[in-house]
Amino acid sequence: MAAEVHTDLSEGAFTITMAEPGRDNPLSRESYRALCAALEAADGTEARCLVLEGAGDAFSTGADIESLGTEDEPPTLEERVETIQTHEHRFARELIEHPLPSVAKVDGAAIGDGACFALACDIPLASERARIGFSHARFALSLDCASSYVLPRLVGRGVAMELALTGKIIDGERAAELGLVNHVYPDDEFEQRADELVETLATGAPVAQRQIKRLVRTGYDRDLDEALHDEATSQVVAADTDDYDRAAEALRRGEEPTFEGR
Repeated sequence: MAAEVHTDLSEGAFTITMAEPGRDNPLSRESYRALCAALEAADGTEARCLVLEGAGDAFSTGADIESLGTEDEPPTLEERVETIQTHEHRFARELIEHPLPSVAKVDGAAIGDGACFALACDIPLASERARIGFSHARFALSLDCASSYVLPRLVGRGVAMELALTGKIIDGERAAELGLVNHVYPDDEFEQRADELVETLATGAPVAQRQIKRLVRTGYDRDLDEALHDEATSQVVAADTDDYDRAAEALRRGEEPTFEGR
């Protein structure tokens, strides 16, 4: 079955939608290829941010149960590892490392790999009805899709261990309390409130935003001297843009700047 992944570029936001709502947007090898292609499609556009969402009543409930055991598996351990790394792990890596800031709109269930991809985004948002769980252990599987990298960075070792080992599914409010998501919004306000944040990114200064994302993403891996040097370099790059000049002039006039991406 061909994966349904839709893309849309509107007013600076490039939206990737997992679009099999009748099946709660399951993930298969075909899905991962389509998601990677969608990220590639964002490159070269005028997008200033990415949005990852699911159609219907779920973000994604994870692995496509119907495809389990039906896909041809390569014979050796090394080949099976390579298959994982060139499909689901490729999308996780490219999403995390993509230069554009990314927003996950989690409205409904985000389970297993679906939860992993939601948290791989820079700013995960949830509705009150959201359900998030790392259910791999409940299927006798280990963590996947960069969750062992992202999860402890978000919630610390102890909570990460509990969520991963138990496969417990939590609601949006609890996810926000733990720091898994940035905000939880009432169900009937979710789209409006999430889109307001997306609009902020989609109209922001893109050079500065890319520099900020890179600095924050790599901050765990640098010492203070490296961080300060990198910040100074990034500040000079951002200050050399027309958007900086436009912002400085708007500030002098007491106005809000409009950024053109140069």
